[in-house]
Amino acid sequence: MPELRCTVQTCTHNKNFYCDLDGIVVGGNSAKRADETCCDSFEERKGDSYSNVTGEASPTSSIDCKATDCTYNEQCKCQAGKISVEGSNACHCGQTECATFTCGCKN
Repeated sequence: MPELRCTVQTCTHNKNFYCDLDGIVVGGNSAKRADETCCDSFEERKGDSYSNVTGEASPTSSIDCKATDCTYNEQCKCQAGKISVEGSNACHCGQTECATFTCGCKN
């Protein structure tokens, strides 16, 4: 499983830059650039919900990837050693991105 580093501090699943979900979904099935991807698992933190999260955050996570043109995508699973999800002040998933995305498409 890839090491997942997340800077989306507004997500209820973010605990000290790690995710408390066992797996996330990266969206962007027609993405050609990182900013065309997103974390479909994003949930905006409301109020003081940070302290109510009970899952254990882990540096690794299973990543289902819908960005089929990414060089790290093999049968909709991310094969990168490390990925970074970014979007520090996101209010919805469209404001997040997989910064590790690298297009393997031919122009």
